[in-house]
Amino acid sequence: MSPEVREALAVALGEELGPARSVSGGDINDAWAARCGGETVFVKTRPGAPGSTFRVEAMGLRWLAARGPLRVPEVLAFSEDPPFLALEMIEAGRRAPDFDDALGRGLAALHRNAADQFGLDHDNFIARLPQDNTPTETWAEFYWERRLRPQVELAQRAGLVSSSMATDFERLAARLPERCGPVEPPAPLHGDLWSGNLIVDEAGTPVLIDPAAYAGHREVDLAMMQLFGGFGPRVFATYHEAYPLDSEWKQRVPLYQLYPLLVHVNLFGGSYVGGVQRALHAML
Repeated sequence: MSPEVREALAVALGEELGPARSVSGGDINDAWAARCGGETVFVKTRPGAPGSTFRVEAMGLRWLAARGPLRVPEVLAFSEDPPFLALEMIEAGRRAPDFDDALGRGLAALHRNAADQFGLDHDNFIARLPQDNTPTETWAEFYWERRLRPQVELAQRAGLVSSSMATDFERLAARLPERCGPVEPPAPLHGDLWSGNLIVDEAGTPVLIDPAAYAGHREVDLAMMQLFGGFGPRVFATYHEAYPLDSEWKQRVPLYQLYPLLVHVNLFGGSYVGGVQRALHAML
């Protein structure tokens, strides 16, 4: 941990900072466990991170915490210069026997707590990529204008999406009002809910971390959960029991996987283009 971050963190927390050790914290940020005031604090830093990075992550964590029963780490402090985010340290535990049920019910309760509009009152990030959350009138408009189109254009500028694929996306855009599923109220979303953004606390219960939060269609979170695996069938069964899904929701999984697949194309390159093509053709 840099001296600048140590000094700013001590000021923000109002306590002298003790020893800090490097811990695992993802591929993008550096992560530290630091002693402060007799407690251990989890600290994320990234030299050169955009100034709003950790501020909007803190806002997203607090936004989710206020809207559902699922635990998220408590925000202790954040700074734009030097950039850091300090959170409560959650000690890892073993999954309780009802872990999947608790996750399914908790996610259903989060999604039931409807927001006023699609989007959010501030923009944020998904991984390193900016995420525009400017509200729109309809979900179909939001999903195209704020999610798919910016990623398609970014990938096309990098030579990762062909002109024919871009044309197919335009065809999909015209059909989105009929492809997006039944009209539902805007659901608070984690926004990047893969298994790496779910941890187990000391009581064996689920904890959501690293959100890319906004209000959208609830099937977005469910589709992301199925993209890379890591979630058992009981999670989805319990979710459906608590907040029943439309009978055709599974047919729309490729549609809502398009966004994270495009994000992976723009972060990691052409190895994900085939997945984009398959999901796109499934929805045309």
